[in-house]
Amino acid sequence: MTCNVMDGNNRTLSAFHACVSILIIVRHLPKRPHPVSGYPPAGMISITDLSVVSINSACQPRSKAAYLISITDHEDAVPLSRQRNYATLSAFLFCFFFAQAMAISLLSIWLTRSLHLNGAQAGTVFAVNSVGAMLAQPAYGFLSDRMGFRKVVPVCIALLVILAGPFFLFVYAPLLRWNLPAGAIVGGIYLGFTFMAGSYALESYVDRVGRRYDFEYSRVRLWGSIGFATAAAFSGRLYNVDPAINFFLASAAGLLLLPLIQLARIEPDPEAQAAADRLKLQDSLELFSDPKFWRFMILILGVTNLYLVYDQQFPFYFSSLFQTPEHGNAMFGYLNSAQIFVEAGGMFIAPLIIRRIGATRGLLLAAMIMILRIAGSGLAIGPITISICKMAHAIELPILAVSIFRYIAYHFEARFAATVYMVGVSFGHSLGLAVLSPLVGISYDRIGFQHSYFLIAGFALVFWIWSCFALAPTPAEYVPRRRRPIDPGSGSAAAQDLQPLEDKP
Repeated sequence: MTCNVMDGNNRTLSAFHACVSILIIVRHLPKRPHPVSGYPPAGMISITDLSVVSINSACQPRSKAAYLISITDHEDAVPLSRQRNYATLSAFLFCFFFAQAMAISLLSIWLTRSLHLNGAQAGTVFAVNSVGAMLAQPAYGFLSDRMGFRKVVPVCIALLVILAGPFFLFVYAPLLRWNLPAGAIVGGIYLGFTFMAGSYALESYVDRVGRRYDFEYSRVRLWGSIGFATAAAFSGRLYNVDPAINFFLASAAGLLLLPLIQLARIEPDPEAQAAADRLKLQDSLELFSDPKFWRFMILILGVTNLYLVYDQQFPFYFSSLFQTPEHGNAMFGYLNSAQIFVEAGGMFIAPLIIRRIGATRGLLLAAMIMILRIAGSGLAIGPITISICKMAHAIELPILAVSIFRYIAYHFEARFAATVYMVGVSFGHSLGLAVLSPLVGISYDRIGFQHSYFLIAGFALVFWIWSCFALAPTPAEYVPRRRRPIDPGSGSAAAQDLQPLEDKP
């Protein structure tokens, strides 16, 4: 696009035309990824391709010259693709998490009431599900990095979700009734690859595409939270009618996933895709010899795992602070729904915060909120204070999620991004829960919830302090520009930043 502001008798009109042209051009400039994280810049547009002449307060043309504004960009189609991919991936995550809530949010009730498993048998099923997830997470990590921008992983997960209804009713339930170990193993493989590890794989894919097309992962992920909350709002009532309705609604949501992912127009970055095609398993294994990876894992294995263990039995402690457990359970359900919607709003706001403080400070901030929530739960004396502690999760989670992806994007090669997330975060959480859950359970029985919370918070604080020194620094992505003083003789402060072209005869 080229705009010439020629000599004219009416200088006021020329100035007006020039200013309007500049505004139109800047408005339609595509946003470029930030060099720190690969994400779009915050609240401003980089005008690196803009060369303009100096325009003073009267916009006086120079002799024998024209003022040329030339904008060239090889990504003219990016804005349209950005909007299309954002919309389709948002709808994709909405449907996936809707299916996830329908299929497994009431799994414990289905196992005990519908299949009549006792506590030990249900515990065995959940333990095998965790093992299935741990097997799926490294596999998804390597496969996601190997496939790059290809839609192989989302399509495979969509096909597995479609099978949810038939699997639960005609495979899983009969197997559990006939032979518990066999049913648990088959169910663990299916649930591990579909819903438990599948959600992490989809989040990693969305982050990869978001960095390519300049939209925020978190603002796509918030639709997943809304989808989960939408299903949770009426899944209990449908279960009371017939559990089969929930499972087949999960399959129905899965049927929408395939056309949605096909609607996305994802053109891979040639260099990034070429690097992904060359990736070998040995390359991914070398990640474990990288000191930066293990310094990152101090916070993940330490603070966040302790927080997840604390959160496992928090509903029981929450309900114990109410007059009756039934009242506490009902209030927990209401707060859980409210928390999910607040969390969705936090997913929209969190990037604005992380851009200004950097991913490393974002991780430390989220971890500190976790520690305060754990300690605050031990100090809670009634329904109001414990409810405040519950809602703190909606503040911490968006900050943590955004910070993790931005930290990985800055400190690790893009071809290892999914592996770092699936192995370091997802697998690390599963392993940590398997090791810590029995120990914390014993602590609850021996010294009670309150003292256990203080103990967990103390250990988490130690890991937090360690992380302050171990995590690599990440610069802020947005630094507000200082406004230059206006020179009365040379126009506005913005005009002083414009450089003149050389006169041409």
